[in-house]
Amino acid sequence: MRRLVANLTASLVVVALTWATYLLDPSAWPGVAAPIAAVVLSVVNLAVTAWRPAWKVAAVRRLQRHIINPVVVGLLRVGINPLGVVLLETRGRVSGAPRVTPVGASRARDGVIWVIAEHGHRAGYVRNLARTPQVRVRTRVRGRHTWVAGTAHVLEGDDPYARQRRILGWNPLRWLNAVMVLYLGADLLSIRITLDPAGDAAARDARAAYREGPPSGGGAAPARTLTMVRSARNTEQGRTPWNAATRPSLGP
Repeated sequence: MRRLVANLTASLVVVALTWATYLLDPSAWPGVAAPIAAVVLSVVNLAVTAWRPAWKVAAVRRLQRHIINPVVVGLLRVGINPLGVVLLETRGRVSGAPRVTPVGASRARDGVIWVIAEHGHRAGYVRNLARTPQVRVRTRVRGRHTWVAGTAHVLEGDDPYARQRRILGWNPLRWLNAVMVLYLGADLLSIRITLDPAGDAAARDARAAYREGPPSGGGAAPARTLTMVRSARNTEQGRTPWNAATRPSLGP
């Protein structure tokens, strides 16, 4: 019942925003067709959420994987955050390859980031991190986007609706993202990501080694240091530190 109330609330917000946009300029394309379509889609969405949630999850996942996620990932990689989201990197539960998914998340506070998964355990990235909880998050740190290591925890007993209200704050982008999570979601689930300070320290050391260059005296640097330096170079240039053979993808 709570899921339906949340979906109805989000649907009313979506319809209201669509009608408000139309009323600002009724002559703009596509005219009154947009708010009418929003009403019809919201009614269908509410019905499918109530009686066939699995159908909704399958349809939304295809929409996100092939249309929404590639666009959002591209914007985030160039430093544009359209809806207050972050990039979450998990390991594929079957392939073991890195997988990147844009997710709505809270600000990092006390070394913790909260994520509300709109499809619960049906989401591919949730099943990935349930198998391998070691993840990475690309988020803003001291004014610039960087990858931060962390450990994900799926909280079965947590109230995702109450958690979502607590983490929103006054950021309008996060409120808009929360509305879309409620609108598109079918089974919300809370995920806590504990950031790894040791990983941050190692990254800082690697960046310092990269800037200072090879050790004096002509000796060869240890293999571990060289690996860290290569990772730091990728981080400095805004790239994910994986080679071409294990480049992150958007699949499960």
